[in-house]
Amino acid sequence: MPAINTVNGIDYGLIALYLGVIVWVGFYSARQNRNSDDYFRGGGKVPWVLAGVSNWVSGFSTYMFVVAAGFAYRNGLGSLLLYTSGCWGYLIGYRWIVPLWRRTRIEAPFEFLTRRYSPSTTWFYSVMSIPPQVAGLGQGIYILCIFGSTALGFNNATFHFAGIALAGWQLCILIIGAVLILYSMAGGFWAAVLSDSIQSMIILVMTLIICHVAYLYLGHGDGLAAGFRRMVHEVPAGYLTALNGPLQSWVFIVAWVISGIIGYNFNWSMVQRYQSVADERGARKMALLCAVLIVVGPLMWVLPSMASRVIFPDIATAWPAFPEPTEASFVGLALTLLPHGLIGFVVSAILSATLGADNATLNWLSATMTHDLYVPARQRLGFQPAGDRHKLKVARWTMFALGVLGVVVAFQVPRFGGAFKFVAVLSSIIAGFMMPVGLGLIYRKTPWWSGMAACAAFLVAVLVCILAGWGAGRAFERNMFLAVGVTSAVFFGSAYWWDPANPRHAEILRLDTDLRTPVVSTAGGDETVRRGGLKFFLMLGRLCYVFGGVLLACRLVVPSTALVSSNLNVVAGALLLALGWILCRVGQS
Repeated sequence: MPAINTVNGIDYGLIALYLGVIVWVGFYSARQNRNSDDYFRGGGKVPWVLAGVSNWVSGFSTYMFVVAAGFAYRNGLGSLLLYTSGCWGYLIGYRWIVPLWRRTRIEAPFEFLTRRYSPSTTWFYSVMSIPPQVAGLGQGIYILCIFGSTALGFNNATFHFAGIALAGWQLCILIIGAVLILYSMAGGFWAAVLSDSIQSMIILVMTLIICHVAYLYLGHGDGLAAGFRRMVHEVPAGYLTALNGPLQSWVFIVAWVISGIIGYNFNWSMVQRYQSVADERGARKMALLCAVLIVVGPLMWVLPSMASRVIFPDIATAWPAFPEPTEASFVGLALTLLPHGLIGFVVSAILSATLGADNATLNWLSATMTHDLYVPARQRLGFQPAGDRHKLKVARWTMFALGVLGVVVAFQVPRFGGAFKFVAVLSSIIAGFMMPVGLGLIYRKTPWWSGMAACAAFLVAVLVCILAGWGAGRAFERNMFLAVGVTSAVFFGSAYWWDPANPRHAEILRLDTDLRTPVVSTAGGDETVRRGGLKFFLMLGRLCYVFGGVLLACRLVVPSTALVSSNLNVVAGALLLALGWILCRVGQS
């Protein structure tokens, strides 16, 4: 088993450059925010390509390079079936769901709950779902920083500041949390879209190179084909069958597919992105682009993890500090087979993935708490309606407060048994919360209280099962089927009390009319969005030039070794320069 490399000053410099660029993007994006609509959803002026890429990137985080990589290491080819199944969710959304979301004509995600059900439902969802989302934000930061500090070699170190002793992972939380808060607070939705676009470029180049060099290494100089043949012959029996590990259970497969359909159509951050484009045609293009990306993307991190199974047959000896050492399979390849410079590039990519997902969470949470909680509460207390500048200020400080809470939660995660137990507890209720949202979008003839009733029934059913010990070994499958069965039964059962003459249902009827009315761009609207987006393509292209130039410069100071060629920095730099040239040509057209 080859020795795993460690980071050096060059890698740290590239990581610092990346974090600096992300903060700069936040302040650059602030120029686009003239009112709260710009801050929350880009004013409906985001080009569909950028919105689609942002939607795709925000859908995964360190999870894909850690947990998903570990799953691929352990279970092989079946993981491709698992992680590409989201394509069906996007295709269903493209055909039926996405146009409806764009027709809701909402500014903030939870505004839909007010329109479809009632202000009481919005308050109910806020109280019930915002705290778990903040907790999820904190566990995402924690996973990233445990992984990053371990990969960077200072997890077990102690740092002293003003008489306070901080472990390496705690210092990492403070640094990453500060970067996340700064660029999110400054730029709002535009910062999310543009930073996600930068992250997609980093991830694309980095994963292509890792996949290539992993199989070249396996081939021992005889090429990629030889590397693939070696992997095929040396992996355990059954490793290359589609149905292995958890996928041997059809119950699990059905539950996973249902989870994907719900998650990729009714996730609040994705709803916000569907509102960010000019019309429903652009929103459908977004969904179609994401359907393609979610098939291509997993190939780039599943195939390297499968190669890692042969390269690191006893990976636990290399990563003894990890609770699940197989989850270091992807970064282990990077640290072993890439030169310095590109190693920092890989760590930046892993950072970028989680920063994108956490930024998406911060953005819609801020939008919800400002637009759907603060503004109505202010009016009920007798104050004058909040203006755009006031709402923008409240949104920024709300995002700051939420970010700080996320950092505080990240410090507390170890007290709850570690990150993975924490994730399991949080994810067990997500599907049940989102089912009434999806059902209410598709079918509108249920009373104003039906969403709360369906969600509450699900929570009661889960609690009863937990107390009775039913399905404890298959909590994921149990909760998924409860989410579908219980919420659907209560939701459609409530239709018996539907009364269109009820004054509380007036807004539901107006929403029903809106959902039957297509959203099309106004005269010249497409051209306005196109021209407005060109400057962002130009900016992204220039950033590619910066990153590409830095990697080319790394070739001058990073020596090659018997195992690793520094020319890989040249390859990555050239790819980024080529990508930058394409983006600049688009931006100048």
